[in-house]
Amino acid sequence: MDFAETAEQEAILRTVDRLVERHLPLPAQRRYDAQKRPPYHLLPVLGEAGLLGLAFPKADGGLAAGWDTVACVQHRLGLRAWMLGSLMNRAVGFGGMALAHFGAPQQRALLGPLIEGRLLFALALTEPQAGSDAAAITTLAEPVAQGYRLTGRKSWISDAREADFMVTVARRPGSAGREGISLFLVGKDTPGVAFTPIPTIGNNCLPSFEVSLDGALLASDALLGEPGQGFAHLMSILHYARAGMAAAVSGYAQFAVDLAVAHAQTRRQFGRPIGRFQALAHRLADMQMRVDQARLTAFELAWRIREGLPCARQAAAAKIVSTETLQAVAEAGMQIMASAGYAAESDMARIWRDARLYSFGEGANEIQRNIVAREMGL
Repeated sequence: MDFAETAEQEAILRTVDRLVERHLPLPAQRRYDAQKRPPYHLLPVLGEAGLLGLAFPKADGGLAAGWDTVACVQHRLGLRAWMLGSLMNRAVGFGGMALAHFGAPQQRALLGPLIEGRLLFALALTEPQAGSDAAAITTLAEPVAQGYRLTGRKSWISDAREADFMVTVARRPGSAGREGISLFLVGKDTPGVAFTPIPTIGNNCLPSFEVSLDGALLASDALLGEPGQGFAHLMSILHYARAGMAAAVSGYAQFAVDLAVAHAQTRRQFGRPIGRFQALAHRLADMQMRVDQARLTAFELAWRIREGLPCARQAAAAKIVSTETLQAVAEAGMQIMASAGYAAESDMARIWRDARLYSFGEGANEIQRNIVAREMGL
């Protein structure tokens, strides 16, 4: 297991740096956040740079670069432009992996436009009474002559209104638990589908929606994967999204540490930089050590994915370690920067409010701890 960057990875990371500097430098990130405007227009830029194709086989138009390279890119995007790293992870993890693993030939053909940045996917799983308990979903998929009729309500669905397709989780009428759950591709213009924005306190470039499915009619070829195997399908690919998140979040956490260090080096009190006081120096050292741990945990997960090794425990652990590290260093960074961090326009304030989502978003950390315990035989 060698985490040294290869020459090829170094070249890709230089491409990432140039891309961010040209298209989404820090002042632009602040504007998009203040305007609550996601940088969807940069998906084709990510596609042209080859970044959206890193994880996919060459037969599908991808680069087959391996998940260790994906993790390097996600970490760098988290460090340089979190909102772009988050967008890339949603595009690849929510739609791309489902298509790559379960798509029929005509569905798998959507990978080409996705890799080029011309398609956006969302995952419509969560419901008002079904989140951590994913098997408790109540959205129904009734077989009809045309295909399927979907009826139900989804909540907290990221990118739902802008997504070209939602990977939608629904169950056969009369089924219960994990049985009878299937996945469907629901197009954005499907009659009977409506979107209601849900205001949030952070992650302004990650819009959330309630989605109403009022007898939405789907053709039979909208079924993604095997009927009744939707729950198993989802469980078998979640590690991809968690790997991307862990890498990007650890990069975002490094950005928080860098901001706090820069402030501690320039802010002077009692005749010297505040970073020279041992209390703050030790706190900053602890912050950096936590980020190092999160990065290594994310990179080990990516290596296991590349090698085809079992990784359920590592995926859950990487999600926990990275998200709780981000929260911890953002909280400590706010204390170190004090009023400078509390200002509404502060980058640290943005990290602080963004960070709160991720210990329960995309799989609550309590559930991740259950997975770790289960994999330990407990």
